[in-house]
Amino acid sequence: MAAEELDVLVIGGGVTGAGAALDAVTRGLRVGLVEARDYAAGTSSRSSKLIHGGLRYLEQLNFSLVREALRERSLILNVLAPHLARAVPFLYPLQHRFWERPYVGSGVLLYDTMGGRHGVPGHRHLTKRQALQAFPSLRKDALVGAVQYYDGQVDDARHTMMVARTAAHYGALCATSVRVTGFLREGDRVVGATVRDLETGAVHEVRAKRTINAAGVWTDEIQEMVGGRGQFNVRASKGVHILVPRDRIQATTGIISRTEKSVLFIIPWDTHWIIGTTDTDWDLDLAHPAASRTDIDYLLGHANRLLQTPLTHDDIVGVYAGLRPLLQGESEATSKLSREHAVASPVAGLVMVAGGKYTTYRVMAEDAVDAAVESLPSKVPPSCTDRVPLVGAEGYTAAWNQRHVRARRAGLHVAWLEHLLHRYGSLTEEVLALVADRPELGEPLEGAPAYLRAEIVYAALAEGALHLDDILTRRTRISIEAPDRGRACARHVADLVAPILGWDETASAGEVEHYHARLDAELQSQEELDDRTADAARLGAPDVRTDGVAVSGTP
Repeated sequence: MAAEELDVLVIGGGVTGAGAALDAVTRGLRVGLVEARDYAAGTSSRSSKLIHGGLRYLEQLNFSLVREALRERSLILNVLAPHLARAVPFLYPLQHRFWERPYVGSGVLLYDTMGGRHGVPGHRHLTKRQALQAFPSLRKDALVGAVQYYDGQVDDARHTMMVARTAAHYGALCATSVRVTGFLREGDRVVGATVRDLETGAVHEVRAKRTINAAGVWTDEIQEMVGGRGQFNVRASKGVHILVPRDRIQATTGIISRTEKSVLFIIPWDTHWIIGTTDTDWDLDLAHPAASRTDIDYLLGHANRLLQTPLTHDDIVGVYAGLRPLLQGESEATSKLSREHAVASPVAGLVMVAGGKYTTYRVMAEDAVDAAVESLPSKVPPSCTDRVPLVGAEGYTAAWNQRHVRARRAGLHVAWLEHLLHRYGSLTEEVLALVADRPELGEPLEGAPAYLRAEIVYAALAEGALHLDDILTRRTRISIEAPDRGRACARHVADLVAPILGWDETASAGEVEHYHARLDAELQSQEELDDRTADAARLGAPDVRTDGVAVSGTP
């Protein structure tokens, strides 16, 4: 990036920044993307994992946001990422016998109609008996009937990484562990950025005709680098989720229910359930938002209002907290702030994009690039990302249909092929090639048998993972799905990737030590009753990426 001026430099490796890099490079521009930590290390790996229009926004009469999100849902499910996203059913329990069914039913009908029902089945009305058959763990006094509808689901961290990888596939220059430390200026115009490589400590100047800030909850900090002149403010809202094993709740569908502050989701997630979310103001550490015991008790309490057999803290195998970047509004309640996005140019040469929701990342990216290239001297083609599948999507349907044949050829059970296809799509052949070359990589990972050893190696070889935390938290979901949160497998993972990433024994031990310290800090924070003490406990573990040289070093 430092060798030649870019057309567009994107700051931020979340889904919007990765989407902006993909949008710009597929218009024929020379593009760079820098991310201070890892792809999706912030908000984009800590969502409810849903691709949805948002029923509550429909109730708020925000028809344009819902329509836009449902259109994007259809694109993600059917065109852009069918290997990563799929439809998932939800029950909406009815608690009032007469007026609620027509009210909710008409809303869900409108939701289906606006979404065109592309990629998901239509809704249906259920009696109380039918609802309890679909969700046997539901308390009988929690409903008088239900409406079942469908939305989309995605592994957000893998999806974001795949968006960035697709941008790189088309020629974008993408680098993680690179922090922006200031902007390059010519007069009042921004002409690039000064960046620090957090793996080596080296400082570089990256020049660009236009710079896009897609830093999410860090938007205000980036604005301060250009003198604090911004046209909007971003406020962070904390959303906490917990995971429990699938056998703790007997159901074939998810559930959505109102709470006094937001909505509660109980979402089927492979061998687990995700329960979320909270919606509270957060003004503490942005990099590592902490879930407190109060947050967890809130989720358990609301879930147990619906469940016959109450969940306890002992049932929880994973907890994660993320920050929504909300556009500042007049209301003090973050649940009332806008989920719509905004694009502004506080100074010449710099475009800021903020707000929005995960589902509409592509629209946000398109709008940001439109604003950035508007005044470029040469004409730039319009966005085409609504027709550009992510890597792994092309050929996915054929690969899925052939999974039994491919499983026999690879010497694996077909369940493993299905697992791989849902994570890699047609790129599964690249993972299987590793197994063919080294048969021991076809064995389950010690300490986390839901994954093959080959997946760990592939994360370091092809998916940009630089640290143990990248692999256990985002390339896989071990940190929130394994009962010990990945403690037992950390050393095995380090041994597998050490030759690829150039770690010696000291570096490998440092990575494991850091990961264990992170787990200890998170577990301690989840015992604290308020945000401030939870935040202090979480900050007891240093970040693996620092302003000097990363903990492990690099080859």
